[in-house]
Amino acid sequence: MDLDLRKLRYFVAVAERRNFGRAAEQLYIAQPVLSRQIRAFEQELGCTLLVRTTRSVELTAAGKQLYEEAQGILAAVATAVRRVHDADRGVQRLTVAFSPGLHVSDVIRAFTSRHPDVETDVVPTRWWEQDAPLRDGRAQVGYLRRPFDDAGLRTISIGHEPRVACMPAAHPLAGRDELTSADVAGERLLDTPTRRTSSLEEKFELIASGHGIGLVPLSIARSYSRPDLVHLPVTDAPEIETCLAVLADRREKLLRDFLEIATATLRH
Repeated sequence: MDLDLRKLRYFVAVAERRNFGRAAEQLYIAQPVLSRQIRAFEQELGCTLLVRTTRSVELTAAGKQLYEEAQGILAAVATAVRRVHDADRGVQRLTVAFSPGLHVSDVIRAFTSRHPDVETDVVPTRWWEQDAPLRDGRAQVGYLRRPFDDAGLRTISIGHEPRVACMPAAHPLAGRDELTSADVAGERLLDTPTRRTSSLEEKFELIASGHGIGLVPLSIARSYSRPDLVHLPVTDAPEIETCLAVLADRREKLLRDFLEIATATLRH
């Protein structure tokens, strides 16, 4: 079947608002029209996406999966339209994906100084599918943190960063200067596969609420610093590799220039 992008956008609006009335207002359509479109979409897909009650709307397992898939689908469509417009205007563009906590601003400044005619964009990645923007065309290069699926990708190692244990400031271990893996062995860890959170904001909110602790890269802990949390080095935890990644068959000169500049800048 062909996926109706208009109905997909309608579904995403309902999934995010969890309310047909508010979603209809966002979409500037009547609520009965939106309800009919969602029912038609479910019939086309052959599965139930939403469970409707008088007070709320909840996603089924299929709905949750479609919502995750929709983020990449709609972003890829928007990127394709932008590339068409760029081609029409004769614009060269390079888009860089980056993992949470990693910074590419120095690289972009260095690249722009040598290629002022090239427009640059950035795309943040979701931590459980960092390679997705490279595969769906939203980005040509990624500055990523392992692990990720590197099948079909060419990677350049940049360096390694330590893991730290993030916990509430009132936690019994929070007063220590450093920890070992044995110190946190009995703690509930909010990490894959124990509990996959949909965002880092959600993860740190759960940690601050006392739902567990997190072992996270140091750069992420620093980026999400807050007074009710502390992060401590875990001295024997394996470090995490950071690297540049591109599709293995991408060999354009512009991309090669960026990789050369990025490698030198990030390693420095």
